[in-house]
Amino acid sequence: MIDLLIVNGTIVTVNQKREILQDGAIAIEGSKIIEIGPSKVLQEKYTNVKRIIDATGKAIFPGLINTHNHLFQTLLKGLGDDKVLSDWLAEMTFPSSVHLLPEDTYAGAMLGCLDGLHSGTTTMVDYMYPHPRPELSDGVIQAFRELGIRGIFGRGFMDTGEEFGVQRGIMQDVETIEKDARRLFDKYHGTENGKIKIWLAPAAVWSNSKESLEMTKRLADEYKTGITVHISETPFDREAARQLHGDWDINVLEKLGLMGPNMLMVHCVHLTPSDIRMAKYFDAKVSHNPASNMYLSSGVPPIPRLIEAGVTVGLATDGAGSNNSNDMLETLKLAALLQKVHHMDPTIITAEKVLEMATIDGAKALGMENEIGSLEVGKKADLFIFNPQLAAKAVPMHHPVSTLVYSSSQTNVETVVIDGQIVLEDGVVTVVDEQAKLKLGQETADSLSRRAGTYHLKTRPWRSLAY
Repeated sequence: MIDLLIVNGTIVTVNQKREILQDGAIAIEGSKIIEIGPSKVLQEKYTNVKRIIDATGKAIFPGLINTHNHLFQTLLKGLGDDKVLSDWLAEMTFPSSVHLLPEDTYAGAMLGCLDGLHSGTTTMVDYMYPHPRPELSDGVIQAFRELGIRGIFGRGFMDTGEEFGVQRGIMQDVETIEKDARRLFDKYHGTENGKIKIWLAPAAVWSNSKESLEMTKRLADEYKTGITVHISETPFDREAARQLHGDWDINVLEKLGLMGPNMLMVHCVHLTPSDIRMAKYFDAKVSHNPASNMYLSSGVPPIPRLIEAGVTVGLATDGAGSNNSNDMLETLKLAALLQKVHHMDPTIITAEKVLEMATIDGAKALGMENEIGSLEVGKKADLFIFNPQLAAKAVPMHHPVSTLVYSSSQTNVETVVIDGQIVLEDGVVTVVDEQAKLKLGQETADSLSRRAGTYHLKTRPWRSLAY
């Protein structure tokens, strides 16, 4: 007996041949895909099945991979609108960070992951950088576990940067950082059938001392894990790194030995041609966050140049504090349109490439391309079923990839499977009481904004102009 058989669907495999199979079926046993083929053949072969899903008229996609987030920021939606980055940090994000409690990080992560699930996200990378009190990480990981999300938790940290606006309350000394990182590795790394992984996530080169970055390298080597860091999001990042370390941020990583296949650089808006060559040479990866880059007017990263150079680029929402959602479907469309309008070239990037960035390239960015990112035999059963008939926006569906990238909404995500388990069915999350979690999220967000002194931003006056 097998656990799940999905039949009669259009399977967008994103395999090496990039096959799209009409009237296809996927057989799942345990956490893995055991066979893909014509529906008639698999239905005749697998007659003893615990559950059959009929995907007639629907498309089946690999689960989307969100390569960068700050899930606690889900509680901050709408409080930082229409601000330049320095004001966004000083007036909203940093004050909120100082007041975080474990119940806040749990509620924020739960909200963000629910939003992600409804957009077909099955893998989430969280980047938890403020730690004003112990065990804030555990709230995020608890949400991962309850929802069954494939979660990479980036243990973030800062030990300097006060001269650049970092509040002392969210800094930690290197010894404290290392001690807690080891606790997380020992307690969570590889748990939940391997779905939970711990990474190291120095917030920025300019907010970490040489000692902190060297500790990052040492722990990453010891635990054979990934590193992720914000790089060249704005010109400030480069200049602040030069002031602190004597060189641009990416050069500091290279000099300290952090550049390599396990390095995931976030944003990379202001990379130079030399930086791109370095990224390719070391096989470092990039996480592209188009909504956040637009929201904070950071600029347009050179994604086509990175791809042409052979650098692996994944997609991400970034934290909801600089996006206002965790919707990866929205991210797909923005990623395509931003490059087209910026380069004034509609051919600069395709719908198919954007989907690759959110699936197989995202998997490569995490060093997990042999496990997830495409629908292939032997890989984890992480997927979602897309029903165009659930919303007029997605009808007609001529080409499933085009429809997903340009014409979709969360309403169309009918079923989500992670590690072989159905976690969303008929548009409803099956593993938690979603309405109760949404209510908790609103209450938690209100409480945090009162403690942080940002509650007044909820009732700001109407501004037709931001100045």
